[in-house]
Amino acid sequence: MTYNDWMGTIGVGLVLLAYFFNTMKMIPENGKLFYLLNFIGGGLSCYAAVLIIFWPFVILEAIWTVISVYGLLKNLKTGNA
Repeated sequence: MTYNDWMGTIGVGLVLLAYFFNTMKMIPENGKLFYLLNFIGGGLSCYAAVLIIFWPFVILEAIWTVISVYGLLKNLKTGNA
């Protein structure tokens, strides 16, 4: 696997892990860990998409990352788990 593949695989893996944990009620729906996994996963996926110059995925993952940052900051401000 190439560097691009590793970055993309780790990124989407973290996003899927957050979704799995959330679906199985292993983490709070609006918890810090949920947003953090989505932020890191989305960021890595976006980076991998930039490396391979695949713009639709760059846009999708950039928006995913920004929304995750918003959710994390909102969570930190309100002091939720």
